[in-house]
Amino acid sequence: MQEIDKIYNNIPVVAIRGSVVFPHTDTILSFGRKKSVAAVNKSFQTDKVISIFTQKDPRTQDPKAGDLYSVGTIATITQMMSTDNELHAVVRGQERIKLSKITSISPYLEAEVEKIQEDKTDDPKVQALAKKLASLFKKSINLGKQAEIMTVMRLVSGKVDPNELADQIASILDITTNEKQEILETFSIKSRIQKVMKLLAREVNILDIERTITSKTQKRFEDQMRKAMLREKKRTIEEELGEEDEDGSDEIISYRKKITKSKMPKDVKKKAKKELNKLSKLNLHSPEVGYIRNYLDWITDMPWGKLSTSDVEIKKAKKILNDDHHGLKKTKERILEYLAVMKVKKNNGKSAKKNKKENIHNVLDSQPTILCFIGPPGVGKTSIGKSIARALGRKFVRISLGGVRDEAEIRGHRRTYVGALPGRIIQGIKDAGTSNPVFMLDEVDKLGTDFRGDPSSALLEALDPEQNKEFSDHYLEVAYDLSKVMFICTGNVLDDIPPALKDRMEVITFPGYTQEEKFGIAKDFLWPKQLRLHGLDNKKIKINKTALDEVINRYTREAGVRDLERNLATICRKIARKIAEGKKFNKTITKTSLKKYLGPQKFTSLIAETKDDVGMSTGLGVTAAGGEIMFIEVALMPGKGKLTLTGKLGDVMQESAKAAFTWTKSHWDMLGLNERFSKNIDVHIHVPEGAVPKDGPSAGIALSTALVSALTGIPVKRTVAMTGEVTLRGRVLEIGGVKEKVIAAHRAGIKTIVLPKDNEKDLEDIPSSTKEDIEFVFAKQLEDVLSVSLKKWPITDKNKKHFDTRPSFLATN
Repeated sequence: MQEIDKIYNNIPVVAIRGSVVFPHTDTILSFGRKKSVAAVNKSFQTDKVISIFTQKDPRTQDPKAGDLYSVGTIATITQMMSTDNELHAVVRGQERIKLSKITSISPYLEAEVEKIQEDKTDDPKVQALAKKLASLFKKSINLGKQAEIMTVMRLVSGKVDPNELADQIASILDITTNEKQEILETFSIKSRIQKVMKLLAREVNILDIERTITSKTQKRFEDQMRKAMLREKKRTIEEELGEEDEDGSDEIISYRKKITKSKMPKDVKKKAKKELNKLSKLNLHSPEVGYIRNYLDWITDMPWGKLSTSDVEIKKAKKILNDDHHGLKKTKERILEYLAVMKVKKNNGKSAKKNKKENIHNVLDSQPTILCFIGPPGVGKTSIGKSIARALGRKFVRISLGGVRDEAEIRGHRRTYVGALPGRIIQGIKDAGTSNPVFMLDEVDKLGTDFRGDPSSALLEALDPEQNKEFSDHYLEVAYDLSKVMFICTGNVLDDIPPALKDRMEVITFPGYTQEEKFGIAKDFLWPKQLRLHGLDNKKIKINKTALDEVINRYTREAGVRDLERNLATICRKIARKIAEGKKFNKTITKTSLKKYLGPQKFTSLIAETKDDVGMSTGLGVTAAGGEIMFIEVALMPGKGKLTLTGKLGDVMQESAKAAFTWTKSHWDMLGLNERFSKNIDVHIHVPEGAVPKDGPSAGIALSTALVSALTGIPVKRTVAMTGEVTLRGRVLEIGGVKEKVIAAHRAGIKTIVLPKDNEKDLEDIPSSTKEDIEFVFAKQLEDVLSVSLKKWPITDKNKKHFDTRPSFLATN
């Protein structure tokens, strides 16, 4: 228990934050709070004595007794200066005190405090500890610790009382406020010196490590500077003597060997040597060194003149395409024709070489036009590119261009930019390791454009056989020959590809798969693949024909087979779980057991409408996902001839609807209507799935049929779908995407399809199994369409009475 020496009454109290005042030390304090300023002013005007206590939480703005540490310091104010918002004072710590109680809280804190008696210092152990502490402090100063010179001289003189020595050093230590307060509350001089010595030893250790690191760094820097200076002197001497450094550093020698070994063209080799010469003359610490190294790494690692052995065997290519892909007969034929042209040109090149004719490279290098595969997702566009590479014995490289908006992604960044790299084409060539890979540019229809440039325009040079012999990448700054690369582009929608880019490519369309093709793909490819991926290939698990047909018809509705593969994967996962849990299951998946694996059917009806309805027709369209059926609804109401169009229709489709409405108004007599019928009604045409954008002229006859049905009250046959553009005179014009539309209609269970007469030639592309299930009607005039699609046509008095379900506001003749 520490002895209480003296009690002070009504001493002004100031609370300080983030600091501790020790006895025997001079400290500069700043005060801003009103109570602290009032207490300091009062003390300075009287006896200049003040008690100082540290706050426990520095965030407390108006501290009470409980917010202060119980041990503080009584001090005298030696100097004071005030500014606009603060009061600054120099205080001299005198003695440790203990807070007994607060006697006043306004206008400032006053308290009763008890002086704590200091220990005597005549104990030899204390004297020894004090000398050791002074010695350690001297060592810290020698290692670079900052302190006032006069304070240092006093403390290391050996004539300072141990109490003052411990408190002075504690105030200088780089420690936390809590650690300083702990020292202040240590009343035993022996324990206090030991604590200060422990904390000082930790600080000395840190200073020693810092000095070692600084010393090593300085030595390394001086060594590097010395070598750089010697290197410069050596270079100057060599220049004076007219000698050149043929060898140089190991790095320079390595780059020189790479440049010599590579099959760079002369102008590229000249550029590389120029950059290497620049590197050899630079200081190793120059920021430009890293840029030049990266450039030399890229230019020497490019496969200059390296070619894969491209042996084109048509029979082998045909076998690979048939093994890897089911169906796609016309697509495979076109690819084989393309490869046959390559083989013939190569043979011509060999003949020319035998006859020693000039310009042999023109025969060998120039490729046929760039291929572009267009079709819905999941029909095998990307995978058939891999098959082509395998058939040719070349490397395969694929980059996705979807969402690319920066021209530098294609052409590369200029070397002036930090982190610059070549474009994706050059990166792909380097990764392939040859100059003649099969290079697939995926999702070319999804290129974007913004303030950073137009990537599609940058592709023009790469994809033009007349220009890509000297493709210029901004990073390489030299021409690279892309004429030997076989480029293949893929996309979902042809219309989204810029015309200039489209002009450089030969488009091969990938239609959606028919049900029979999907069945063959699932049976021969997808089901065995999923069994293998899920570790079930040795379990003899089978899926029967009816079950597979059910998955195709009732659980998927797509042009490709990705969703079909996901459903088969779901079945395999559930079987794998049953095996892992040791449960029994039937090894043959049947139609009745599908619900356990895939849940309820996702598509319960093939045709959305279950009955023939008035004012509703079935149209056909093509989207990025393949062919689709679409339902067109027409509603009539009393009004003044207004036409409303909804369903997110594009401009062209809106114009088709207006043309259809005009045709009905001009043929009022044929439809059994009053010549002024349009003055009394409003017409609303809606195409469901309103969130999906729709456009194009091919819905013209479907719009007209739905409108005629609504006006005459005659229902439209639900099993009839139609597609074709209509004119004001009722002519039915040719449209595109016939195969995709027919496949979509067949998938939906449509029995009759009305097509423009000029599209009769397109039936050649329709699979025979599909043509057997559908009746095709070819129309020249809109009347031909109405005669097939409406329940009764032409309109006569007899059938008009039978079908007249029109609203009363539609007056007839």
